Parts: sequence; C-alpha cells; structure tokens
Amino acid sequence: MEFKDTKGIFQQIADSICDKIISGEFPVGSKIPSVREQASAVGVNQNTIMRTYMELQRENIINNQRGIGFFVTESAPQQIIKMRKEEFFNVHLPEFMRQVKLLNLSKEELKPLLDQLNENHEDK
Repeated sequence: MEFKDTKGIFQQIADSICDKIISGEFPVGSKIPSVREQASAVGVNQNTIMRTYMELQRENIINNQRGIGFFVTESAPQQIIKMRKEEFFNVHLPEFMRQVKLLNLSKEELKPLLDQLNENHEDK
C-alpha cells in the first residue's frame, strides 16, 4: 500500500478496509485479515493495524470475537457511507466550492460534469 501525507497511516488503512467493505470484497459478517496478516500485507507495524482495528471497532464497523478474529458488522456498509457523505459535505465539497470560486468557473463550465454524474448515477 502506498501512503499519502494527507492522513495518518492508520486512517488510510481504515479507509482501505472500508472501501473493501462497501465494494463487497469484505461482506457483512465476514472475517477480515488478522492483525498479523494485515500488517504483513500492508507493510506496517502490528501496533498500527491494532490501532486501525480499534478505531473501526469504536465506529461499529467491525467487531472482535475473542480468539476468532475481527468481523464486519451488520451496519458497517451503511455506517461507512454515512461517514463518507459527512466527510464529503464537510471537507471535500467546501474545498471544491473554494476552487470553483478561485478559478471563476461558471455554471456552464460545470454543467457537462454534473450531467455526466447524473448519467453515471442513473446507470447503476
């Protein structure tokens, strides 16, 4: 995994796991890789993975079944989507709007992009 400077490593790993949950790679009720397996796969210390898993557990995305491992909770996909929407509206959209204003982009310049978003959404 290649890490960026914008977020902490444990958060980037959590985001990656959340991506796998909402894409269906880690379905509800499935076991996720052990701390040791995940640390080896990602190339980080096991303590970093443990911090990631504790955060995901605190957010009710995974739960620990002692002696067995960590599993995706029933509410995980909805919880992740809710958190991602909040992040989008509170972080990404304001930055997007700032750039639109800074670049003096018009509605006419943005309309083809928004139309494309609507077409992609309708295809699903």
